[in-house]
Amino acid sequence: MPYLSPALNVMVAAARKAGRALIRDFGELENLQVSLKGPADFVSTADERTERILIEELSRARPGYGFLGEESGVREGPDKSHRFIIDPIDGTTNFLHGIPVFAISIALEREGQLVSAVVYNPVTDEMYTA
Repeated sequence: MPYLSPALNVMVAAARKAGRALIRDFGELENLQVSLKGPADFVSTADERTERILIEELSRARPGYGFLGEESGVREGPDKSHRFIIDPIDGTTNFLHGIPVFAISIALEREGQLVSAVVYNPVTDEMYTA
């Protein structure tokens, strides 16, 4: 395995943890196609839950960093030079339709420049880092 920076290791671990929860949600979609609430509401809940897991995990490792989340918006941290940018389900339409081509996307911004990124498809266990 290639060397990963400490920040990238944190991002990979957070993506894997959130991915485990997302896989469970993805497995439930078939049952929701006939429910009264509907799959779109479920996907919104899965999106929010995945983002919450990511923020909890990343905050634990980097407590001063801020966040820009697709679901929760901007959350400033004491360290104004760093923030994580999160898309908890990149490919929501595919997720909604049971197509296993979606990913968890996390980027780390330092002083306005992207310095690290993780894209993780929990269905195929494909992880891309930069």
